[in-house]
Amino acid sequence: MTTIFKKIIDKEIPAEIVYEDDQCLAFKDIHPKAPVHLLVIPKKEIVSLAHLSEGDGPLVGHCLVALSRIAAEQGLADGYKVAVNCGEAGGQEVPHLHFHLLGTPATK
Repeated sequence: MTTIFKKIIDKEIPAEIVYEDDQCLAFKDIHPKAPVHLLVIPKKEIVSLAHLSEGDGPLVGHCLVALSRIAAEQGLADGYKVAVNCGEAGGQEVPHLHFHLLGTPATK
């Protein structure tokens, strides 16, 4: 089964992509729960945190470093929340590992 996230990675369906590199991409959540609500996903298809292997550590680390840079670019210098749902019982709706980046940009 091809997930909606794989279709976004393959550019088969549109998304408001705010960041992309060779290993991950970030796009706006279509049902935002905060002024900034982005999803950061690895391009490698990994179902969930429970499906990570030892070899996935560098990829997950890369995604989190990218997430940190994206947060700064989005004006979240004062702080932000990162959430990961794991499995259907854990609230995961799309079976592709993803990190929710939520926050409110700082006002000057």
